Amino acid sequence: MKPLSSIKNLIIDMDGVLYRGHRPLLGAKEFLHHLEERETAYILVTNNSTRTPEEHVAVLKEMGIEVAPERILTSALATANYLGNLLPQGARLYLIGEEGLYSALAAQGFEFGKRGIEAVVVGMDRQLTYEKLKTATIAIRQGALFVGTNPDKSFPAEEAILPGAGAILAAIEAATDVKPTVIGKPEPTLFQMALQRMGATEEETAIIGDRLETDILGGQRCGLTTILVLTGITQKEELDTSNIKPDYVFQDLTHLDEAFMPLI
Repeated sequence: MKPLSSIKNLIIDMDGVLYRGHRPLLGAKEFLHHLEERETAYILVTNNSTRTPEEHVAVLKEMGIEVAPERILTSALATANYLGNLLPQGARLYLIGEEGLYSALAAQGFEFGKRGIEAVVVGMDRQLTYEKLKTATIAIRQGALFVGTNPDKSFPAEEAILPGAGAILAAIEAATDVKPTVIGKPEPTLFQMALQRMGATEEETAIIGDRLETDILGGQRCGLTTILVLTGITQKEELDTSNIKPDYVFQDLTHLDEAFMPLI
């Protein structure tokens, strides 16, 4: 385990760490303010593909948290970057997702349609229909690539734990017998892009997250120090029985702030 004093850069998950639904979590605003004061490099990452970075900025601002769009990295951006390196500009995609994913893919020069599909790209879609699942299934069975923004089967909302993009991926996988290529955490793409943006090394960087199977597992795979906060999906009972063990565990960002800030 690396000491907290060795950490110079932070990759910080958003849902379940900074906020839950539209409610800021304890210590989030103060923690980010302290990082700004001490000029600690950080990037906010999220498997949530529904919003653009600018939309995330607006949502955070409503909670009293102000960050620049350049500090936000989404699974939609990572997916667009991955496909941009794989397919030619103008390739046709079939999209199950929302504005954040559409905007990121459109910015890469991709086209969208139901015929001549080279890849089916799936993220969280709160307007999901059987017709969308049908079109995706046919395209994949005809040879289109199957790409998912993230594997999160659920996400923490204010009222309850709700179905996530991973639940949609599971339905399409069941219908096609094809496993998707997943881009978001715990896969390395988001972590690598965050490190690149900060000009950071794995040895001096930590991931702060609320999910063992995405944030913590992904951080471990990339050689990062891993910090779990118990304000989102993973609770102490699951932590006690899981084979995935973070380097550090804190009740919330306030307790992490107390331990971390004197060391910077």
